[in-house]
Amino acid sequence: MRRTGQQPPTSPGSRISRGRAPVTVRTARWCATHPWKAIAGWVLLVVVCIGAGAAAGTNKGSFADFWIGEAGRAEAMASGSGLTPPPVEQVLIERTARTSGDEPSVAAEEIRRRMETLPAVEKVDAPATSSGGDAVRVAVTLRGDRETAKKDVETLLAQTAEVRRAHPGLTIEQTGSASISVAVNDKQGQDLQRTEMISLPVTFLILFVVFGAVLAAGIPVLLALFSFAGAVGLYGLASWIFPDAGGAALSVIFMMGMAVGVDYSLFYLKRAREERERSGGTISHARAVELAAATSGRAVVDSGFAVALSVAGLYLVGDVIFSSIATGAILVTLVAVGGSLTVLPALLARLGHRTDGGRLARRRREGGEGVWAALLRPVVRRPLVALLAGVAATVALAAPALGMRLGTEGKETFPDSIPAVAAYDRLVTAFPSEGPAHLVLVRGEDPAAPLRKLAVATRGDALFAQDRAPVVRVAEDGRTALLALPVPHAANSPEAARSLAQIRERLLPAVVVGTPGLQWAVSGEIAAGADYAAHQEQRLPWVILFVSLATLAIMHVAFRSVVMAALGTVLNLAAVLVAWGVLTLVFQGTWAEGLLGFESLGFVGSRTPLMVFAILVGLSTDYQIFVVSRIREAVRRGVPTREAVVDGIAGSASVVTSAAVIMVSVFVSFLFIDRIEMKQIAVGLTVAVLFDAIVLRAVILPSAMALLGDRAWWPNRPTGMPAPGLRSGAVAEGKVLV
Repeated sequence: MRRTGQQPPTSPGSRISRGRAPVTVRTARWCATHPWKAIAGWVLLVVVCIGAGAAAGTNKGSFADFWIGEAGRAEAMASGSGLTPPPVEQVLIERTARTSGDEPSVAAEEIRRRMETLPAVEKVDAPATSSGGDAVRVAVTLRGDRETAKKDVETLLAQTAEVRRAHPGLTIEQTGSASISVAVNDKQGQDLQRTEMISLPVTFLILFVVFGAVLAAGIPVLLALFSFAGAVGLYGLASWIFPDAGGAALSVIFMMGMAVGVDYSLFYLKRAREERERSGGTISHARAVELAAATSGRAVVDSGFAVALSVAGLYLVGDVIFSSIATGAILVTLVAVGGSLTVLPALLARLGHRTDGGRLARRRREGGEGVWAALLRPVVRRPLVALLAGVAATVALAAPALGMRLGTEGKETFPDSIPAVAAYDRLVTAFPSEGPAHLVLVRGEDPAAPLRKLAVATRGDALFAQDRAPVVRVAEDGRTALLALPVPHAANSPEAARSLAQIRERLLPAVVVGTPGLQWAVSGEIAAGADYAAHQEQRLPWVILFVSLATLAIMHVAFRSVVMAALGTVLNLAAVLVAWGVLTLVFQGTWAEGLLGFESLGFVGSRTPLMVFAILVGLSTDYQIFVVSRIREAVRRGVPTREAVVDGIAGSASVVTSAAVIMVSVFVSFLFIDRIEMKQIAVGLTVAVLFDAIVLRAVILPSAMALLGDRAWWPNRPTGMPAPGLRSGAVAEGKVLV
C-alpha cells in the first residue's frame, strides 16, 4: 500500500525485530545482556591462543622451502650430493692511524687461536692479507648448516669483541651470512618496538579527538592489541601447516591488527552512538549496540571476509614468505572481527554513558558532516567533470608504474648502521672474491671437466673476481661437481645480472655441449634473487585475478549489485596502481633519499608490489563496504541515489577519515624501521590510503554513482527504493512505497 505524510527518521536496525534476527544481532544482543560473561570469555580465548602458541612453538621454514626456479634446482642438487657450501664467518682486521707495525698479524693470530677452541667451529683458515696490505681477513668455517650457524654465531662474536678490546688501534669486525642475519633481525625487532611506541599513542590521540571520551578512545586500541596478541598465538599453531619465514609475518600482523582492529571498533562504536543520538537518548546502550549490529556488524563481517580473501591470494605465489604473511594477516583479521562482534558490544553496553562524547564531540561530528556534504554537492552536480578530474589524477600517479623495475634484498641493501653489514662492504672492497658468487652445479659423468673449462673461460673477464682462482669441488660419488665463481659487484647491480646471463646463456652451454646426460643449474645470491623476482612477476597476474574475483564476489554478496561490485573492484585496482606508481617515483630515483632516510637501489623490492596489492585491496574493500552500506541504507529509506550518495558519504566521512588517518599513522611509523623493504611498504600503503579516502571515495565514487543513478544497483534495487516511475519529489514529501 502507499502511505503519505512525513515519516519519522528510522534506523535500518529498527526493523530487526521482524522475523529472525541476523546472527550479528543475536550475538550482540547476548553479549550486551551478559557483558561480564562475554568479556571473560574473550579474555580467556586470547589467553588460550597465546598459551597454545607458546606451547606449540613456531615451526621455522626449512631452506628447501625457499628454493625457487633454477636456483632452487641447483640448491637441491648441492644438498643431495653434500656440496652445499658450509656457513663461513669472516673477521676483518683493518689498519687505522693508530696502528703499529705488525699489530694486524698479531690480532689475526689471536682470532685464529680463539676460534679454533670453539665447539661450533670446524676449521679456521690462515689469515689472508689484501693486495693493498691494509686489511687482513680470517675465515672461520662453522659446523652444521646456515640455521645452526645463527645460533652459534654469538659465541664467535664474543671472541671477536674480546680481540677488538685488546687492540684499540685496529678496526676489527665480524661479518658473514649468520652474523648479518642475526644483526638485521635484532635491529628490526628494536625498530618494531619503537614503531609500536609511536603508533599506539598517536592512534589513541586521534580516537580521543574523534570521540571526546577516554574510554571510547581506549577501547579500539585495546581490542587491536588483544587481536594482535591472539593472532600471534594462533600463528604459532598455524606455522606447523604454513611454516614461518623467519618472523617476516610479525610486522604484518601488527600492522594489520592495528588497521582492521581499530577500524572495526571505530565503525561499530560510531554507529552505536548514532543510534543513541537518533533516539534522543531514549534507548539503552544495549539496544543501541543491538541496532548497530544490524548495520555496522554486518559490514564488519563482509569487510573481514573481504580482507581475508584478498590476503589469501598470496598463497598463490607458492612462496613460504608470502604464505606466512597471508596466514598471519588472515588470523589477525578474523580475530579482530570476532572481537568486534562479541567483546565490543559487551564493553559498550557495560560502560554505557562513559563512552559517550560530550557536546563538543557531537558538534565536531555534525560540523564535519556539513563540510563534507558541501564538498560533495558540486561533485554530484557536475559528475562528469569530477569523474574526469579524478581519473586524470589517478592516471598521472599510476603511470610511473609502467617503468617499475624489481630486485631483491641482499647484504648490500641492508642498512650500513649495522656493523656486520658495513664490515661486509669493506670486506668485498678489500677482497673482491668474498662478494656474491655464482654456484654452478653439474651432474653426470665426469662433471668436473666442464666446470674447469668454465673457470678458464672467465679468466680476465671484469664481470668475475680475479683475485683468487676458483676451485672445483666434487661430491663423494663423483657424479656431481660445484664451482663457485665470485663476482666483484653488488648482487643487485647490472653487472651482476650480466654475469649471470653470460654464464646461463653462453658460457655454461658452450662447455657442456657434446656431453650427453649432463644436468646443470646455477644458484647463488645473484641467481636466487633474479629467479625470485621472475617468479613474482609470473605469479602476479594470477594473484591479481584471484583477488579481483574474490573482491567482486564479496561486494556482490554485500550489495546484491553487479555494478557496485564492479565499480568497487575497479577503485581497488586504481588505488593499487597509484601505490605502485608512487613507489616507482620515490624508490627508483634519488630525490627522496634524504627525506625518507634511505639509499636508492634503483629498483622496487620484488616482494613489495604483491604485498601492497593484497593488503591494500583488503583495506580498500573495507572502506568501500562501509561507505556504500551507508549509501544503500539511505536508498532503502527512499532517498534518490544522487542524494543518497551525499548523505551516505557525508554521514560516514568523519569515521572513514578518522580510520584513514589512523591507518596512515600506523603505516608512517614503519618508515622508522631502518630497512628499505619496510619503507617501501609503508610509503605505498600510506599514499594509497590517503588517495583512496580523498580522491577515490570522495570524487570518483560519488561522481560515478551520480552518473549511474538507479542503474548503480542493477540488477536488484535495495528494498524500499522508489520504483522507476516514482518521482523524486514524492520521496521528499514522504510518499514512499512500504
